[in-house]
This record gives sequence, structure tokens and C-alpha cells, in this order.
Amino acid sequence: MPLDTPHPLNSLGFAKPPAETRVVVAMSGGVDSSVVAAMLKDEGYDVVGVTLQLYDHGAALAKKGACCAGRDIHDARRVAETMGFAHYVLDYENTFREAVIEEFADAYLAGATPVPCIRCNERVKFKDLLATAKDLDADCMATGHYIQRHVGAAGPELHSAADPNRDQSYFLFSTTPEQLAFLRFPLGHLHSKAETRALAAKYGLPVADKPDSQDICFVPDGNYAAVIEKLRPGAAEPGDIVDLEGRVIGAHRGVIHYTIGQRRGLGIGGQGDPLFVVKLDPDTRRVIVGPRAALSTRTVPLREINWLGDEPFDSRPEWHVSVKVRSTRPPRPAVIRPISATEAEVELLDPETGISPGQACVFYDTESPRILGGGWIWKGR
Repeated sequence: MPLDTPHPLNSLGFAKPPAETRVVVAMSGGVDSSVVAAMLKDEGYDVVGVTLQLYDHGAALAKKGACCAGRDIHDARRVAETMGFAHYVLDYENTFREAVIEEFADAYLAGATPVPCIRCNERVKFKDLLATAKDLDADCMATGHYIQRHVGAAGPELHSAADPNRDQSYFLFSTTPEQLAFLRFPLGHLHSKAETRALAAKYGLPVADKPDSQDICFVPDGNYAAVIEKLRPGAAEPGDIVDLEGRVIGAHRGVIHYTIGQRRGLGIGGQGDPLFVVKLDPDTRRVIVGPRAALSTRTVPLREINWLGDEPFDSRPEWHVSVKVRSTRPPRPAVIRPISATEAEVELLDPETGISPGQACVFYDTESPRILGGGWIWKGR
């Protein structure tokens, strides 16, 4: 090729051959990130696999169903050996505890319902690990997340995955434009998990049939309360269950055992219509219950907003978008009214139930699958 002829863009968007393009792949040991690493290696890229050890390795070895256990580190290493690329394990245990686990515990004690996977992406994977990738002279970092990155008129944009059942946009709303410039998501265009597993089988990966992780990686069997009690001894102090008028109608074994919207396991039968947890008050150790209608919310205060739109967030009095207030719910029409560059009030055109402080509210464009950012729900002023 003549010197004055530009090289065509490779599949990762760089004007050079894959062999001259270094990509760090964040490998959890699961099938998704393993396929990303294998696919890029097969395309001829200079692949470096990195796996994070996020909590005690010894305890992790016996744990199933989580993303960063000792077994998963072993599986990631086996994939690297199978495909013939370098693989490193980095000890991020202290960082993970400080940036994710401690806040998780404090949020639960404050009556919130945190989403630690978002904080892990924001504060560990897309911050510290991304910086490590740059230290390794990588051109970009790839992950196994099901989300799409497109380059628009104003730069890289975040778009929902092609498979709505696998879409992980709710967990990635806090990705900044600067991070997005460096990140790649090679699985976002696939239409089913079956396609991913077929690729794993094609490359002969030892994790081709490995089950998906279900739990938060540091919460065995989904037992949040047990983790909180271990981190904050004495946190599960008993108290009263009261109705909306403040009348005591039962007793509970600790606020940390309850979540907004919970109906089962309250131990307050015989009250007529079903009652749900509508508020948690850790200061008075009270669990407040009421009818389903009391869970209905139309106004949602947000802070720590990460905006991914082309215009400044607070350049308009309001934005008409769709929002998700929980990962399992579809986007619903809403109006965002900015208070500042990082705070806003969201008006839901149709009320939602079970909205809790500590969860995320993610913004979607009404005309396209583009993610416009999001923020954290809080109790408001």
C-alpha cells in the first residue's frame, strides 16, 4: 500500500491493521467477555486479557454464580491459554471495598436500595481498569456488556443492545463521554445469547456452556442482609412496622431486611387489603406500610446526573425523554426538568410503583435506541 494511502478503519475504528491495534479485554471469566477476547484475537488484534480480583480469593473459591470468584479467574486464564494471548489478574480488593461495598452497606442502612453493579462499572472497571489499560499502551478497552457504541455527529454515542432481553444500558448510564471514546462493546449487535454461546463453541472455549451469573458478586445467594450484618455488626436492630397514620401493627427484625414495594414476609396478616412497604425510616427503626396506591410515584428527584446528550443538560428548561426507573422495566415517557448540570426532577407521565432512593433513573431518546444518560434517585430536599 502506498505511503500516502490511508489505511481503512478496522472493526474497532482505528486506521491501522488489527495486529498493530492493542485492545485490553476486561475478562470476568464468563462466556460473554471470553467470546469478546477470542473474537478479537481471531480477527488478529493484539489482545491483552485482564481479570480483576475484587474480594477475598480464598472465600471466592467456594462460591458459585458470581462474576469475580476464584473459579472465574481460573476460567479466564484458561480462555487466554486456549486462544494464545497474555492474561493478567489484578488485585482490586481494597479499591472495590472502598468504592463499592462500603457504599452498598451504608445505602442499605440509610433505607435505600443500591445498585452496586453500576458503581462497580463507574468507579472500578471504567475508571481504574480503564486507566490500567492506557498504562498498557492499549488503543481501547473491550468488555462483554450488551450495549452498542455508535459514532455520531458529536462523537461516540451509547445505544441499547440489539437484543432487548440482554440490554445492559441501565447499568452503564454513568459511562462518561471520555470513557466512551476508549471503550468498545463487540457483543452489542448480537440478537440472542445463543449467538454468543455458538461463538464460544466455534472458538473451542472451555466456558461455552458456563451458566450466567445471577447474584451480585459479593452477595452469596442474594442474601443482602447477611452481608450488611457482617459489614456493619448490630445493623439488624428490631423495630416497629407502622401504617401510614403511624399506628404500630407489627414488629420487624431490622430495616435492612426490607425493600420498598415488598409485600411478602411482613408477618402482619389479617389487616384487610394487602399491605406493602412504602417507606423505610432507619433513624426511628420503622418500616412504614400502606396499600399499593401509596407506592405510586409521579415525581422523582435525581442527583449525580451523567448527561450523554449533544447539548448541555441545563441548556433547556425541560427534556422530553423515556426513562427506566428499574432495570427490569421498559422505558416510560417522562419530562426531565434540570435544576443544575447534575440535578433534576423527573415527572413520569404515568405513575410508577416501588421507586426507591438508591436506584438509578436512566434516560432514553424517544426517537432512537440512544441512551442520553441518567442519575441517582434520592429522597429530595
